[in-house]
Amino acid sequence: MEKLKKLFMGVKKEMTRVRWPKRKEMIKYSIAVLACIIVFALFFVFSDLIIAAIRSFVEGK
Repeated sequence: MEKLKKLFMGVKKEMTRVRWPKRKEMIKYSIAVLACIIVFALFFVFSDLIIAAIRSFVEGK
């Protein structure tokens, strides 16, 4: 039980040292993440469409 108490006291101490992002930074990071998600989603959609087109061309459908 003492180890658990010591763990949580250490966690509390570390959390006081954390520098949390400001609102402006958080918005900037969120936009960057959403942009990356959109880019990767488009990449995979177009890759899938191209592969499907090549596959149907090769199979002769």
